[in-house]
Amino acid sequence: MADPTPVVFVHGLWMHSSTWRPWMEAFRAAGYAPVAPGWPGDAPTKEETSAHPERVANVGVEDVVQHYAWIIEGLPRPPILIGHSFGGLMVQRLLAMGLGSAAIAISPAQVRGVLPLPLAQLQSVLPVLGNPANYRRAVSLTRAQFHAGFANALSSAESDALYERFHIPAPGRPLFEAALANINPKTAVRVDAQAARGPLLIVGAGKDRTVPEVVSRAAFRRYRKANTVNDYHAFPDRGHSLCIDHGFEEVLAFALTWLEAKQLN
Repeated sequence: MADPTPVVFVHGLWMHSSTWRPWMEAFRAAGYAPVAPGWPGDAPTKEETSAHPERVANVGVEDVVQHYAWIIEGLPRPPILIGHSFGGLMVQRLLAMGLGSAAIAISPAQVRGVLPLPLAQLQSVLPVLGNPANYRRAVSLTRAQFHAGFANALSSAESDALYERFHIPAPGRPLFEAALANINPKTAVRVDAQAARGPLLIVGAGKDRTVPEVVSRAAFRRYRKANTVNDYHAFPDRGHSLCIDHGFEEVLAFALTWLEAKQLN
């Protein structure tokens, strides 16, 4: 039997890599070989990561991309890449670099060239961007901030439960890099939309306040002239927590179906 196809899951800001465990179990059952490494400085557990925020302070987008590139180079062949939020940005970059066979970017953070900046999104990131000193710091969200921006489509009880289970301090630097991407031609927050590479699926969420669906659609439109396979799908009633909340199985099932349709299973 051939070796199973590797899958690399990439989390975003404020989430520990353990958020991907249910996805990994499902992908393993479907015949894949999944891994979910943390960002540089992340510890194996949410508790240890939260206890040492200094380890992730000042980590930037390029640091994260190179960290995952190093991990991918140790795999037997280019993996399928699946990322959420800033992880969705990372997997687009890695795919364009030729380090993946395909990618799924779920509510991906903005890259250079994505122009919409809705008010709801500004409100969700203001706690970090409002203080320039946060550029070199690790920043935590309060429960109220998490519910308002990340889990706004959920009840307060479910939002608080996800916060307790998965929330970790996150470096502020990637948010500043993304905010300045369209005025910085040398930004690390960029993706070559014309690169020769495997299929890409971008997923949006209609009630997302951290990455509103208009932003996800704009990310997809960057590929309209690309000679590659690019698909888009939106879940209209879901928020930014769509990968980890009570309805995650719907998103997971769609991802597996898409990969099967592309003969990537």
